[in-house]
Amino acid sequence: MLTLMVALFVATFAAPFLIRALGRVAFALLALVPLGGFAWMVSLFYDGAFSNGGEILARYTWMPSAHLNLEFRLDALAGLFSLIILGIGALVLFYCWGYFDSNPRRLAVFGGQLTGFAAIMYGLVISDNFLLMYVFWELTSILSQMLVSYYGERASARRSALQALIVTTFGGLSMLVGIILLGRQTGIWRLSEISQFANIDSAPAISVAIVLIMLGALTKSAQAPWHFWLPGAMAAPTPVSAYLHAAAMVKAGIYLVARLAPDLSAVPTWHIVVIGTGVFTMLLGGWMALKQKDLKLILAYGTVSQLGFITAVMGVGSREATMAGLALTFAHSLFKAALFMIVGAIDHSTSTRDIRKLSGLGRRAPLLATLAVIAAASMAGIPPLFGFVSKEAALEAVLHEELLVGMPGGMMLVGLIAGSILTMAYSLHFLYGAFATKGDGVTSEAVERMEPIGPALWLSPFLLTAITAVLGVFPLPLSDAFNEYLDVRFPDVEGSYLKLWHGFTLPLLLTAIIVALGSIMFWQRRLVAKAQFDKPALGDADAVWDNILARLRSWSLSLTASTQRGSLTINLAVIFFVLMVLPLSALILGDSNSIRMIVWDSPLQGVTVAFLVIVAVAATLQRNRLSGVVMVGLSGYSMAVIFSLHGAPDLALTQVLVETISMVIFMLVLRKMPTEIEVRAEDVRLRSWLAIGTGVSVVVVAMTAISSRVAEPISTAMPDLAYEIGHGANTVNVLLVDLRAMDTFGEISVLVIAATGVASLIYGTGSFRRPSRRPVLLTTKPRWLAAGVDTETAQNRSLMVDVSTRVLFPSMFLLSMYFFFGGHNAPGGGFAGGLVAGLALALRYLAGGRREITAALPIDPAKMLGVGLIVAAVAAIAPMFLGNPPLTSGYIEPDLPLIGEVAIPSALVFDAGVYLIVIGLTMHVLLSVGAHLDYEEHQRKERARERARQLQEKNKVRREKQNARRQERASEREAVATSGSTSIRVASTSERSEK
Repeated sequence: MLTLMVALFVATFAAPFLIRALGRVAFALLALVPLGGFAWMVSLFYDGAFSNGGEILARYTWMPSAHLNLEFRLDALAGLFSLIILGIGALVLFYCWGYFDSNPRRLAVFGGQLTGFAAIMYGLVISDNFLLMYVFWELTSILSQMLVSYYGERASARRSALQALIVTTFGGLSMLVGIILLGRQTGIWRLSEISQFANIDSAPAISVAIVLIMLGALTKSAQAPWHFWLPGAMAAPTPVSAYLHAAAMVKAGIYLVARLAPDLSAVPTWHIVVIGTGVFTMLLGGWMALKQKDLKLILAYGTVSQLGFITAVMGVGSREATMAGLALTFAHSLFKAALFMIVGAIDHSTSTRDIRKLSGLGRRAPLLATLAVIAAASMAGIPPLFGFVSKEAALEAVLHEELLVGMPGGMMLVGLIAGSILTMAYSLHFLYGAFATKGDGVTSEAVERMEPIGPALWLSPFLLTAITAVLGVFPLPLSDAFNEYLDVRFPDVEGSYLKLWHGFTLPLLLTAIIVALGSIMFWQRRLVAKAQFDKPALGDADAVWDNILARLRSWSLSLTASTQRGSLTINLAVIFFVLMVLPLSALILGDSNSIRMIVWDSPLQGVTVAFLVIVAVAATLQRNRLSGVVMVGLSGYSMAVIFSLHGAPDLALTQVLVETISMVIFMLVLRKMPTEIEVRAEDVRLRSWLAIGTGVSVVVVAMTAISSRVAEPISTAMPDLAYEIGHGANTVNVLLVDLRAMDTFGEISVLVIAATGVASLIYGTGSFRRPSRRPVLLTTKPRWLAAGVDTETAQNRSLMVDVSTRVLFPSMFLLSMYFFFGGHNAPGGGFAGGLVAGLALALRYLAGGRREITAALPIDPAKMLGVGLIVAAVAAIAPMFLGNPPLTSGYIEPDLPLIGEVAIPSALVFDAGVYLIVIGLTMHVLLSVGAHLDYEEHQRKERARERARQLQEKNKVRREKQNARRQERASEREAVATSGSTSIRVASTSERSEK
């Protein structure tokens, strides 16, 4: 059972590489994995492995107090749905080989997602734990969103993907609340325990829980009024529609109804919700299908209608109804997956799905038309196909159902008959629109230019159609498989079998009436079209969805505008005001009246507190930002002294290190801010009263909490537990990396997210990556520090700082390694060691500038964060492969030379992940808040110098032009003067000649 799941996940991770390497043919190789699982599942039914309650179990203890054990159970019902998931999954993967023409990069990701969906759906149906099943449930929604958004460049695809995700996730969250409520009320946390429900008194809370659980099932199976996401999801490639939206994902809700109906149908709420919703959805989907012009939309609304039919029948909860519901489920998966693949082949070859552009296709593609006629006839319930067998079984079950005596049974029967008539009509509508020669008998242009349809496109629907036909004539093998589940689930009810011919019965007569009226309805389709409004009579669900989103967006903007004013001061004031008022109000209105307070254990504590109060008050009086940070840092160091005086060296060490590195980060930020703080007098008064009130509230609440202890604290047993379970003498460190390591894992995950978020805010749309830091041969004389002398920082830095850094840096790293390795038995640990290493790197940065930090540790901090998180995750998961719960600790005691016997716990691996994450976080901060801002400042200076240089060049050019113009004007004046003097001389000579 789990081997098959592992194989599916391995295929999921291998799919992108196979598709990129081998091309589209890799889909055929990937199909072999679910095909092998399908063959194994068939062999289990053939060998009778599920007879007499046979099942395959796998259970792993994990957080039993939270009911999160990993419990898997493969019984007959899970096996039946696994046949659909694996069998049709294999055919759809093979179909992808012929459907896609090229191999773009996103196709590789698509292949992994589609294979992963098969793995997730298989995990869903074999999950016995309700909460584990919910995890797989939500994963199907996420993968569905990814697959629907394959054509992400299209706005319609993005909208449809988001719509499907939000609707199904909303239903899933409702189901989670229902699961928790049901578990709290009944103690039922496993699907296999649901049979105990009959012995539990019904209560309003249980009815609410059932409604919430069914809300998840109904949204997943596209039941009204949440049906609109399924037609919208037709924006996905056709293989996705054939698998997720016809055979697999939408069947998740059907599976849950089938699993719960036999036991929960006794609750009055059940039939009202399930049957009423199912019948209404069947009618709504059938009526909407008749209006569509897109072949995929006809099938999509037909799927909505058929899912309503299956939900209503399966929700009855009796043996006969369950048999009919399972038959309908298999029949629908077969014919609807085949029809979607046929539409995909039509779209692939003609480049259209619009029935107004298709004419004469039946003559051009007779094989495809034949397959479509058989599959559509099965959908309409025409004998001798399996669709007819399943529909007749459903009508028989409703006619004679004891749980639906009187009007409920009659109303349900009328609804199913009306819905079946619509099914017959839209089946004919589909066939006529796709394959008929319309109008003047002329073949349409799209059909004339159609491409050949290869075997990879028609083989999968051919096999599905063939199975539909064979099961219609010989339904007994599948009926026997159904009875393997029903005999166990309904041991006191006599069984029955699916048959093609039961004689001339009332269901047969009803089938004939359905076929006749549906045919007439299609024949008079123009008359029917007049009864269909341009706008839906009950309103457009898609438009309602858009209006809801628009209204929510408007409300959120209004709420945000009124509460988030963009002022950090106002936000902090609101937080502190709530902290001041709520706890104090609860104490005043409560019954607690004993407060016990010991002033100090030693006078040194009082002196430390007095100093802390002085520096805290001094911090509020500072107008210089740097002085204020120093005062706040001194208050933090005072807290470290108090911790040490209370006998908590680990807390004191961590406080000192955190306070030191916080001050360094403050310095990096404050250098870009104004030196002085401008505060108005009225602001100081308001802040002072808020500070006094918050301080009083926190002190009173803390004293009351200390006085309220009536039992022995759990901390008294922790040293012994730390030594016996965690094999360490340092209780604090053992708590962090062993006894409560799950909390630590969550915290380091938040650290990674926070570091990435801070870097993203500072880098903006840039990249975190740095140039390659591969070692190179130095051609210059090495300095104390790694950075060269060609930078402004290196030329201006102090020799004393260089020497101090050279001495302290390796010493600090040695100290960090000591804290890391010795933290299990002495003050320290991965967190403290990582902080010391981070301070060493900060020292290198302060000494050498931005180039120094990249030379000090030439590793991408994002990769270090990722590796650290992976190392911690491996330490958490590895014990599970040895049959132990996650984060189970072990240790070895090797005899090291010159040291002797030492104990090395496995928690050291988890601590190594914490160590790497803290260093990666520090590097991210130094590179973003420090080096990146320095680089931007350097770039601004360079741009300023470049602008100044360009301005100087422009001025130089302008001066040169001015000088040239001056010279030209001087030359012109000189030439004019020369010519004038020559004229005078000539005139004088003429006068003398005349005289």
